[in-house]
Amino acid sequence: MTITRTASLLALLLAALPAWAVEPFTAEYEASWKGVQADARMTLSPAGDNRWRYELNIANQLGSARQATVFEDHDGRWRLLSGDDVTQLLVRKSQKTATYDWGSREVRWSGDVKADRRGPVELRDGDVDAMLLNLAIVRDVAAGRPLDYRVVENGVARRQSWKILGKDTVTIAGKPHAATRVGRSSDDKEVLVWVVKGLPVPARILQRRDGKDEQDLVLKSAH
Repeated sequence: MTITRTASLLALLLAALPAWAVEPFTAEYEASWKGVQADARMTLSPAGDNRWRYELNIANQLGSARQATVFEDHDGRWRLLSGDDVTQLLVRKSQKTATYDWGSREVRWSGDVKADRRGPVELRDGDVDAMLLNLAIVRDVAAGRPLDYRVVENGVARRQSWKILGKDTVTIAGKPHAATRVGRSSDDKEVLVWVVKGLPVPARILQRRDGKDEQDLVLKSAH
């Protein structure tokens, strides 16, 4: 697909979508992962019964990573159902699975996790994991809502408050777009997310640790 055609499709997508709606998409990113250039793809696909599968895949010569979250959309409220995180670095593989039980309102983790990180952790309405947080930020920036979340991840639940840091210009498929930059910092880690109005995915996600870029995803195209 040429850059001109990609830019045209992106412009149509931006014009057609409301402020935020749960709609399937495929987004391609240029990425830096483990300090090496990588390719990344983010997808949202229907899983039946108002359920959605949100997935991020990253790969380079060092290995690959896949994060997938299944959630349901009930009257506009999102509810986590399952999570899967698989990382392959050379010959080493790690897999973690999150299981959400809304009957008992608990989440547990299994796989390559420490005993003290298996849970259970209490579930509350509105909880997100690290993956679903991306979509929640895009949704809430568009709606002008407070960027305050309870994130259940790796055997714990933590409150996260994000701040709007300013306006930037990001280039997607050769075309500049106005973007809102939001971020948060804690201890040695900083995460920044750029949101373009009408676009259902982050235009960029940058993670830093100890002041050094750890992972950087820059949107190339979305459809």
